[in-house]
Amino acid sequence: MATLLPLLLAAQAAAAPFPAPDCAVVPGWKQQGEARSYDAENLFDYMNGASEGYFSYGFELMRGVTCAGAAGDELVIDVSAMGDPDHAWGFFQSQRDPGSPVEAIGSGAQVLPRTATFAKGRHYVEIKATSDKDHRAALRAFVDALVARVPGEGREPDAVAWFPPEGLAPGSIRLVPESVLGLRALKVGFLGQYASGRAFVAPEASPEAATATMQALRARFTGATAVPGLADEAFSAQDQYLGRLIFFRKGARVAGASNAATDADAAALAKALAGRLP
Repeated sequence: MATLLPLLLAAQAAAAPFPAPDCAVVPGWKQQGEARSYDAENLFDYMNGASEGYFSYGFELMRGVTCAGAAGDELVIDVSAMGDPDHAWGFFQSQRDPGSPVEAIGSGAQVLPRTATFAKGRHYVEIKATSDKDHRAALRAFVDALVARVPGEGREPDAVAWFPPEGLAPGSIRLVPESVLGLRALKVGFLGQYASGRAFVAPEASPEAATATMQALRARFTGATAVPGLADEAFSAQDQYLGRLIFFRKGARVAGASNAATDADAAALAKALAGRLP
């Protein structure tokens, strides 16, 4: 029992509700109005109907405050607990401005003139200014103060390192929370864009579950052809929308390449990906 106690306490800490953000972490700012708290039952009301994206990434709870500055500025701060760290990072990736750089704060952050966002652990943080001017100084001050108070590790998912760097479009790796490649058999997974096509990795609960997914995929594509010597099992296929495809299983992960122009492109990308998967 003694050896299990640290694990039990860690699990309880991870599941415990996190506190509402505190305006006082940055000098000169005070809370305006009551603190907010939303769960899956009432988030829809707060988000004016734009809550489906949150739910796709496993949203559980949001806590927030509105902070007022001495100059009359207002910042709306919301901290959301998502399904797990991968989904929090994935939600950040889905919300970020693709034309602006991502900073190495938490598992990823952006500070723009009117909005700042970051992910850390299983939490996603959004800070929005209500007035139309450049608020980057105040937003960065709150990001720097809050990132130390948000629980969890600040690092990208392990899956990011699985994708071969050669030919990978910068910042293109994302977590698809359902139906990777538009295929229901691939329930959740990571996707990266390459000059020669797209690479994907869909982790399963076990090698047996991954084998069942491979069987479902093989049945989905008529004319599928076995590809020997690539991971534990593999096959190639052709699709009207997904182009030339290779699916393979390595342990408990289903992965491969899609939208390749040639069989050689698909094979090279799949082989490079298989070589990096643990």
